[in-house]
Amino acid sequence: MQIRKGIPVSPGVAITQALVVDAADQPVPRRTVPPERLPQQHERLESAMEASCRDIEQLIEKTTVELGPELARIFDFHLGMLRDPHLNGQIRQLIDRERVTSEFAVYATMRALASQFVSVDNPYFRERVKDLWDLERRVLSHLMGSSPTDLGQFPHEAILIAHDLTPSQTASLDKTMIRGLATDAGGRTSHTAILAHALGIPAIVGLEDITSHVNSGDTVIIDGNQGVVIVNPDAAQLLEYRQFIERLAEFETSLDELSRQPAVTTDGEQITLWANIEFPSEIHSALEKGATGVGLYRTEFLFLSSENEPSEDQQYESYLQAIVAAEGRPLTIRTLDLGADKIHRNSSVQHHENNPFLGCRSIRLCLQNLPLFKTQLRAILRASARGPLRIMFPLISSIMELRQAKMVLNDVMEDLEEQNIPFQRDIPVGIMIEVPSAALQAKKFCREASFVSIGTNDLIQYTLAVDRSNERIANLYTGAHPSVIQLIREVVRAAQRAKVDVSLCGEMGGEPEFIMLLLGLGLRKLSITPPAIPEVKKIIRSVSLKQCERVARRCLSFDSDREVHNFLREEVKRVVPEVIDGRIYLP
Repeated sequence: MQIRKGIPVSPGVAITQALVVDAADQPVPRRTVPPERLPQQHERLESAMEASCRDIEQLIEKTTVELGPELARIFDFHLGMLRDPHLNGQIRQLIDRERVTSEFAVYATMRALASQFVSVDNPYFRERVKDLWDLERRVLSHLMGSSPTDLGQFPHEAILIAHDLTPSQTASLDKTMIRGLATDAGGRTSHTAILAHALGIPAIVGLEDITSHVNSGDTVIIDGNQGVVIVNPDAAQLLEYRQFIERLAEFETSLDELSRQPAVTTDGEQITLWANIEFPSEIHSALEKGATGVGLYRTEFLFLSSENEPSEDQQYESYLQAIVAAEGRPLTIRTLDLGADKIHRNSSVQHHENNPFLGCRSIRLCLQNLPLFKTQLRAILRASARGPLRIMFPLISSIMELRQAKMVLNDVMEDLEEQNIPFQRDIPVGIMIEVPSAALQAKKFCREASFVSIGTNDLIQYTLAVDRSNERIANLYTGAHPSVIQLIREVVRAAQRAKVDVSLCGEMGGEPEFIMLLLGLGLRKLSITPPAIPEVKKIIRSVSLKQCERVARRCLSFDSDREVHNFLREEVKRVVPEVIDGRIYLP
């Protein structure tokens, strides 16, 4: 038995046989042709390009229907490259100059372009190398009479193991047969990760060498909750996970009955549960799970899923789609959180940084790229005329940043007024509190913000100086650290005193162990991933505020995160035992 840890990008657990997919990266031999046959090579190239464009158009249509237009934009880059006159010109020139086959010209040109992308110190370009390989294989398949690697049909259920997958391969996966996905390469914002999450397939990326440790036919457990792949598990591990899946299925069935029940404590306190989403298409399922609104709509994936920056109208259509889906419920749109591990290729936001998580990201990047920022704000404000919206600025670290962002917003409002374009004039404007400096100055921020939302993902990272994507120090990243708990308490207290709406929108709010603590600290609004809503609601409906306040006081007296974590697990297990008993915790 081997246990490998990677980056979890799509939750869920599956047990079945592995299917290891070959990268199919075969070199194309260099063959020359007589001069009189060169026109034929050009005709073959044109035919292959047209056929490839038709393939991509069909894939866009399929993805739009199944996953929504935002994800379908991932393939805009593919169409753009196939129709790029410069790229086509390079391939044709190589055919004529060296009298080679169109297959070799496509292969050589694409590989040279891929090498250029790899050499650029920009994550966006490096990530697009996989798109180039995808295009290369597709065009070559039409030239050589073979079929492109299609993962849409399998004779039996399998967990797919690969070095990496191209976007079109991931989009074509049959989720009734592919029970899980594990790759050597990839990151949290790769197209493979985004599409796997949208498909609902448990997925782990960044395993580095998983393909070297798995053979087709091996029994594999993939735990997308913890980022763990277990190869050839022993009998005890296999039994434990099978029992876990059974308990989870039974528990989820019982939780479905709570979707229409209010999230109210045993002593009558109403708790608001909102959803964190990345695409408007997720709102419907979130409401079915019991969400009463959207506390965090991440908008950067509009940018990461397409080659070019989305236009004002494209952004407006996405925000409008979200408004329609929310049906009058609260909808909080977070402005761009680009930077760090989320970089777009556009030159206006392109920059090299040695430490991007501490660099020009989120609101800092927007304030240094005003055309980009104003375009998004215009789209949001235009959409606000069609339904209730709230605007939330990310990673605010100083009062001046908030004031500058509000000044830009006011400038955009004035422009819209001059153009007689309607918008919500009293739109609430809030901030995410994600860095210690903002948490420590919460009292001042509450004087100038309509609402505050505690973003625990980054708050934990910056408070503890722990990179949350670094598996080597993953054990140090925890919301149970006393300093994190104290910061949350101070933010909640400051907001309550100022009578400003306060919520929490990080992953911490969806983890069962922390619910009683968060309620005890005074939080009454949690925005979490939709799948976590029923479980959180179950806990809320099983406890009283008096219990939660006692739990919070006890946690504030502990010196270490281990004490806090163990105490919280025991408290939740005592109240709702099936929540903890239905989970597996690996060392």
